[in-house]
Amino acid sequence: MRAVRVIALVALLSACGPIAYVGQVTLRADDAVEAARAAEADKYSPYWWTRAKEYLYMAREVAGHADYQGANHFGRLAEEAAIKAKEEAEIAAKDPTKRPMTMTPEVAPAKTDAIAPAKDPKTDIAPAKDAP
Repeated sequence: MRAVRVIALVALLSACGPIAYVGQVTLRADDAVEAARAAEADKYSPYWWTRAKEYLYMAREVAGHADYQGANHFGRLAEEAAIKAKEEAEIAAKDPTKRPMTMTPEVAPAKTDAIAPAKDPKTDIAPAKDAP
């Protein structure tokens, strides 16, 4: 009889939303974001770092409304983003020339010999309604 009670208790606790939330968000996602912070992801991988932080914040906010399934979803997204942020930060910290494209977008230089034309204020004004 005691074994049946233990099995029933384990089955009830394994399906409990807050228990899954603690495992996903509080333990795994929070640890992954902290590892990315230690790797200086805010400096070397700002896109994935910001994404991880915001998803973690959203997971906690959704859990505050007792939507643990949604909170776990945002926790998984936060964990994935934090892992990518940590990877990019470690690569960029070792060799700054191998920074990801999010850090060094190539922008065409401005043309120095071309001057933008000035607008003629008389022709750029929308016509007034026709008089009756």
